[in-house]
Amino acid sequence: MVRSERADAARNREAILSAAADLFDREGVPDVSMSDIAAAAGVGKGTVFRRFGDRTALIQAVIEPRVSALRAAVESGPPPLGPGATPDEALHAYLDALFDFVRANRGLIRALEHRGPYAYYANPASRFWIEELARRLGRARPGDDADYLAHAVFTALRADVIDYLVTARDVAPERIRAGLHTLALPA
Repeated sequence: MVRSERADAARNREAILSAAADLFDREGVPDVSMSDIAAAAGVGKGTVFRRFGDRTALIQAVIEPRVSALRAAVESGPPPLGPGATPDEALHAYLDALFDFVRANRGLIRALEHRGPYAYYANPASRFWIEELARRLGRARPGDDADYLAHAVFTALRADVIDYLVTARDVAPERIRAGLHTLALPA
């Protein structure tokens, strides 16, 4: 028997997720406390912990709909990101989508990257991104080692790498984007 969520619990969950997403995006993940989120959501701090368990689970809950939206666009959206584009167009659109996703969500991703050995590569979302990248690379570069290339390019998309280049090295995002395209599909 599956119990449905009480209406007030569902409202609290949505209020917490909305407050967390807004605060994380506006102020940066490291600068937002669970108390800040509770206050913005209009609930007690204990409610946040009871609902999500810990900060990591809350961060995962905030990023999950964003991951799902990108995955849906990749699997069934219009070309060139979705099915139906030429191999080169599909690869370029995918690189752009991944870069934009990482850039927009790098604070959340960085908070999740260092949860253990290989956490960046082993989580379900990353496994999907890498497999899809390998598939697209294999089509655009037949005969090359698409699996290795996918991991190498995906490493260049790490949130900590993007964050370092943008903030510490003052590299323009478009320069990073162009470099990713060159790594994946040299002229």
